[in-house]
Amino acid sequence: MTEEINVSIVIPLFNESESLPELHRWIQGVMQTHSLSYEVIFIDDGSKDGSWNIIEDLKRIDAQVKGIKFQRNYGKSAALHVGFEKAVGKVVITMDADLQDSPDEIPALYEMIVQQDYDVVSGWKKKRHDPITKTLPTKLYNWAARRITGIYLHDFNCGLKAYKNAVVKSIELYGDMHRYIPALAKYAGFSKIGEKVVQHQARKYGVTKFGLNRFLNGPLDLMTVAFMGKFGKKPMHFFGAWGMLMFVLGFGLFLYMGIDKLFFNTSALRLSERSEYFVALVAMIIGIQFFLAGFIAELIGRNSSSRNNYLIEEKEGWE
Repeated sequence: MTEEINVSIVIPLFNESESLPELHRWIQGVMQTHSLSYEVIFIDDGSKDGSWNIIEDLKRIDAQVKGIKFQRNYGKSAALHVGFEKAVGKVVITMDADLQDSPDEIPALYEMIVQQDYDVVSGWKKKRHDPITKTLPTKLYNWAARRITGIYLHDFNCGLKAYKNAVVKSIELYGDMHRYIPALAKYAGFSKIGEKVVQHQARKYGVTKFGLNRFLNGPLDLMTVAFMGKFGKKPMHFFGAWGMLMFVLGFGLFLYMGIDKLFFNTSALRLSERSEYFVALVAMIIGIQFFLAGFIAELIGRNSSSRNNYLIEEKEGWE
């Protein structure tokens, strides 16, 4: 019988060869001190600096080390998705490989999941050691994410998080959705989401991977997560409502102008010569397009292989 693993530590990385040996020693020391069984899953996201060679060396000296190497750089969400598929620990911890996330936080995060029954615990780097070019966009993202998702976390983007194993097996990551895993978990039915202040280390090796593309893509990803969470299985509720509203407004304006021209203001300009006519016409066309978009989305949903996938927490009466 296989021994249950307490913690799976999933670490996505890209060109972090200098930090890996120190990070491994740190994790190993913390887990041994607290008598926690563990596995460390390194996901090499197409590194070019020899990071995979370091992982192979670590595997030879520590049986708890596992590694996956991508052929090319696919992004952090892809790395976490693959790591989540492989994780078998009761609690799954994610952290970055650059030594800015402290492994000393792992036991406390583990206790919050196991003892306090949280589904997700997100780290909050209350005191950051990053340049303002990174902290300012992060604050804007967090403010917008709190407003849109209704999850009041201070730091959605913190890489140090803890999850029940059932959570990571129930969500799908793609694009840059890793920033909003708490929102994905909430929409999947895991609503007990907590937060813990964690220590933030200054970067010791390498350079930050934060770039302009993350600043631009973040809001788009957030809107995608919010939309799919609320309307992913019922797109007509969104498109149909807006389509009906636009069509009714356009038709109402058109009807008003027609009655006004026929009965009250017969000497006025012809309808086709009035600007309101084109506003009404455009509104009706947009309304019809929204309806069509909703129908197409429903047809796509009916042919989706996951349309009847529902998460079942417990069952009684079946073996």
